[in-house]
Amino acid sequence: MIGITSYGAYIPWHRMDRQLCLKAWGGFAIPGERSVAYYDEDSLTMAVESAINCLQDFDPEKVDGLFFATTTSPYKEKECAATMAIPLNLRRETRTADFNTSLRCATTAILMAYDSIKAGSLNNVLVTAADIRLASPSGMQEQGLGDGGAAFLLGNKNVIAEIIASHTISDDLAANWRADSDTFLRAWEDRMTQDEGYSKILPETVAALLEKAELTTKDLAKAVFDPPGDPRGHAKAVKDMGLEPGQVEDPYKLFMTVGLTGCAMAPMMLAHALEDAKPGDKILFAGYGNGCNAFIFQITDAITKLPERKGISKYLANKNPMEKYNDYLRWRKIIQLEAARRQEQQPIRVSAIWRERKQLMGLWGVKCNKCGTPQYDNGCGTTTPIRVCAKCIAQDDFEDYCFSALKAKVFSFTNDQLAPSIDPPSSVVLIEFEGGGRAFFDLTDRVADEIKIGMDIEMTFRKVFESRGISNYFWKARPAR
Repeated sequence: MIGITSYGAYIPWHRMDRQLCLKAWGGFAIPGERSVAYYDEDSLTMAVESAINCLQDFDPEKVDGLFFATTTSPYKEKECAATMAIPLNLRRETRTADFNTSLRCATTAILMAYDSIKAGSLNNVLVTAADIRLASPSGMQEQGLGDGGAAFLLGNKNVIAEIIASHTISDDLAANWRADSDTFLRAWEDRMTQDEGYSKILPETVAALLEKAELTTKDLAKAVFDPPGDPRGHAKAVKDMGLEPGQVEDPYKLFMTVGLTGCAMAPMMLAHALEDAKPGDKILFAGYGNGCNAFIFQITDAITKLPERKGISKYLANKNPMEKYNDYLRWRKIIQLEAARRQEQQPIRVSAIWRERKQLMGLWGVKCNKCGTPQYDNGCGTTTPIRVCAKCIAQDDFEDYCFSALKAKVFSFTNDQLAPSIDPPSSVVLIEFEGGGRAFFDLTDRVADEIKIGMDIEMTFRKVFESRGISNYFWKARPAR
């Protein structure tokens, strides 16, 4: 039995009412709101968040494959999965790979994970998907897109959703695309791409899959597949497949509150469907984009033993409404702001990041073997390791200690109005970790006036800045979600 053993998801805290676009540009506003990744988030950090959610009750040492799917990679030439493996505390022997350029790259990654497990080369494969696509300002696509991610752990033990069949069709029709030099998404005429692509290829793939599995639509408890921008296209596909409306996971529950999240859309819908799935349910799952990948999952009794997780529902309920459309333009760097009148930031040193990767990207410190005092040093940028215990003064007697999953509280804080920041003020906190240890961190996803001493804090992996094309990642603190 091979299939999904755990799942996770992530939706950014910030949401923009689509009426803000209407006020900025005029025209027509789509109802609802969309998720907006904060200025220190990208597809890599959102994938890490969803993966942490997925692995909350699983030993990362047992993960032997990590696949990252996105159409908005921070790099054109550099593997992101290898970077993600460090904050996720995966072994160096973990097989890593990036899947990109197609909206169905996430379902392709799931297929590759399944094949690797079936072949016996891997046992537990973590598949992550996240997107942060950009559309030209003032258009309908800008309102319709959203940011988010999902993750699935696939394996052959404790399977909650077994893959009992799959089918793939490839097609070259371009509905959306970006050339190597494009910043914004391009799209062809909806009527053409939906009538000749989505509305034909999706039902054709599903029909072949059901025939292969010797099933009919009446055997399905739920059908999950990503929508086009036009709700009528999804409704037509539902009708052409012979599905009843009650069988279909409504994509517009997510669209009205989050938006179209690119290659992560279908996985996020599946994660949402798994929240309510019952043993014995058969779920049709499909992802469209230059063709279609489709699966039949059968839910097992193991799903009743899966511990509770944040999932889509809890992220939907936890949000911060944005007040200004201009914030979106600033966070996505669509407009250029006046540079701060300060000394320019020092360029990133690749060698230093590599040497300190465990401490910086893994958030590993030390714990004294004599008195049990934890310590973490992130304030000096020095390569000198901690050698003396701050409490008992013991020397060179430590064990490695990871802080990333620990809860914490604000011990002290400041809101700096003069420090350069894309979203001023710059909030910095001195936090005290549960079990001991204090350190300074930037505070993100916060309302500056609501920061208080004693506030509950959790750690989040974020992008600090970019220099010479290199993204510098580190951990920040945020109010507990």
